Amino acid sequence: METITVLAEGKKEKYEELFPQLQALAGDERDLIANMANISAALKATFPVFSWVGFYRMQKGELVLGPFQGKVACVRIKIGNGVCGTAAKERRTIIVPDVDGFPGHIACDPDSRSEIVVPLTSSGHLLGVLDVDSDKLNSFDQIDRFYLEKIAEMILQEIYQSNTED
Repeated sequence: METITVLAEGKKEKYEELFPQLQALAGDERDLIANMANISAALKATFPVFSWVGFYRMQKGELVLGPFQGKVACVRIKIGNGVCGTAAKERRTIIVPDVDGFPGHIACDPDSRSEIVVPLTSSGHLLGVLDVDSDKLNSFDQIDRFYLEKIAEMILQEIYQSNTED
């Protein structure tokens, strides 16, 4: 599978149409980086309000930029810094309606206005985060949380775990 087609118009419906396509896209591919790249591209293409979609991978005690779609990004983020570092430290999804109101927000993209970050954890170990930004305020809600967490779980179960079998 090399194309993603989402015809739905509502946010929830778009996620529901996209999710099985992401599963099919990633299902036969065992390379984690390739799958992260395609998932980033598919999310950004499906949701025009997403200005940046990507992954930071846990490497030697810090988050290091992984596959993404969007403007050039910060390469390294310390655990506990910014939205990504805080989500990683607390191992919980964080939704920020206005990034200017988040203490310590790291402005990799000065046009970013809202953000959601989902930690990728397996057996208590932090593997990274899925980070999504928007250039509009209040772009993310519980629908995004639910489906992005579901995508993160799919990444961990179907992609990361198959990688460890090599």
